[in-house]
Amino acid sequence: MTRPTEDASDLGEWRDDDGVWFRRAARVIAVDAAGRVLMMRGVDPAEPDHVWWITPGGGLEPDEDERAGAVRELFEESGVRLAPSDLAGPVAVRSATFSFMGRPYRQDEVLFFARVPGEAESLVTTGWTPVEQASVTELRWCTADELAAVGEPVYPPALPEIVRGLLAAGWDGVAHAVD
Repeated sequence: MTRPTEDASDLGEWRDDDGVWFRRAARVIAVDAAGRVLMMRGVDPAEPDHVWWITPGGGLEPDEDERAGAVRELFEESGVRLAPSDLAGPVAVRSATFSFMGRPYRQDEVLFFARVPGEAESLVTTGWTPVEQASVTELRWCTADELAAVGEPVYPPALPEIVRGLLAAGWDGVAHAVD
């Protein structure tokens, strides 16, 4: 995730929408051969007690296809390389509003599902932006049960159930609206 500066010439994928930074984003529910989902633990540097867990993903570049953006973000944030054709979905869509570094944000996002072939223990974080370096404290594989019991917010909140359903039955062909 990149955070815009106050300088409008450096907004990147974010735009100011009446005082709320807005962007379109894509995320990947990446599941390894052991049935674990790849998760990132984030913290707001301005509010160290404000933590959360999310799947890899982030803002789409202007005119970027959602699938292309999802696999680009997955690679940049974890080193896991997939092709857009490896993604199922979108399996879920959501609009998230949140505060970060003292500013309000809104992000409309799609979530895709992918099975990562083979063992996926080796994760690479060299593609992280300075904001990710300051705000992501952990990148790891988690079971749905671990996510449900983590004791910190998971976004989307229904993610453990979504992962269980995808593992049990695959994608049902519907992009479900989630909070």
